[in-house]
This record gives sequence, structure tokens and C-alpha cells, in this order.
Amino acid sequence: MSHNQAQMPLCQRASSQLLIIDAQERLAAAMPPDELDLVVGNINRLITAAKTLGIPVIATQHYSKGLGPIIETINANLPHTADPTEKTAFSCCTAPGFERNISLHPERRQLIVVGMEAHICIAQTVSGLQRWGYQVFVPADGIISRKPAYKQNVLERMRTCGIQVVCTESVGFEWLGDSSDVQFREVWSLFK
Repeated sequence: MSHNQAQMPLCQRASSQLLIIDAQERLAAAMPPDELDLVVGNINRLITAAKTLGIPVIATQHYSKGLGPIIETINANLPHTADPTEKTAFSCCTAPGFERNISLHPERRQLIVVGMEAHICIAQTVSGLQRWGYQVFVPADGIISRKPAYKQNVLERMRTCGIQVVCTESVGFEWLGDSSDVQFREVWSLFK
């Protein structure tokens, strides 16, 4: 490998935290329905895999008075420790209380970020996380915007700025690392 080639980082189970941004009922109502079903399913796959593998899960909700609660199927799957940070800032990194939640696990410097809306709250949050020195992974099939072109635009921006754009299934298998892992079948079954 030549020295000028960047090495492709992988999600490490011991280094990861899963962050679900603003996956809320009233936001969901404005999303393309087919893509929404896919994204909600993928967010739930990652929550289940994270719980199985002991990876912390963090959630936020944006102005819930206006945008409603977290989507019921996601909320029901969240671990009881994932008490969502209420926010009005678009970037989670400027929301009071958020930093405390991610710094509960200072050794976990990788954040896997999913949710809504890709080009607003997710874009601004991943930029802030990067500034804080986190390695950020964004599953393209775990984020959504009202308009597909907005999501495409922000995915291109992320790729050029060192955010790792991945897919949900890659995250699950990178967390596992080995098919002999005792939790392999449980996690693999989520993606069948």
C-alpha cells in the first residue's frame, strides 16, 4: 500500500456508539414512504444488533412538541438507557445535554449515525462530531431526506470530507468481525 492511500476504517464493536437522530412521527410523514420503510427497518436492525453486541445507543428528538415522538416501532426497540436528548439546535453537538450522553463512553470514538433529515440535522451533527475528533460512519440506507436529491447531495459532501458512507449490513458484519462469533447467528438473522 502506498503512503498516500487512505486506509478504509471499519466499525469496531468496542469503539462504536449508535446515534439515532430525530426519527420522529411528524418528520416521517413528510418522507418518501417506500424509502421510509426501508430506513426505519434498517435503523431497527442496527438498534437490535447494538443491543445484542453491547454497543451503546443514543437518541435525539428535535422539538418534539412540533415534530411528535420518536416513531413507535423505533421507540419500542430502543434500550431503556437511550433516554432521548430533546433539542432545538439542528446540530446535536450544540444541543444541551448531548455531549454528556456521548461522553459516557469516552473510549468509544466511532459514531454510527442514522435518522432524519440527512441534509439538515444529520449533516450538521456529523460535521460537529468530526470537529470533536470522532470517526463518523453514516449508513446511506439508514438516513433519509424529504427529497432524494438532498440526501444524495449530503452523501457526496460527506464522502469528500472523510465521513465514512457505508450500508447498514456492512456495519452489522463489521461489528461481528468473524462468523465464529457467538452472536453471529443472532446478528446475521437481522439481515437475511
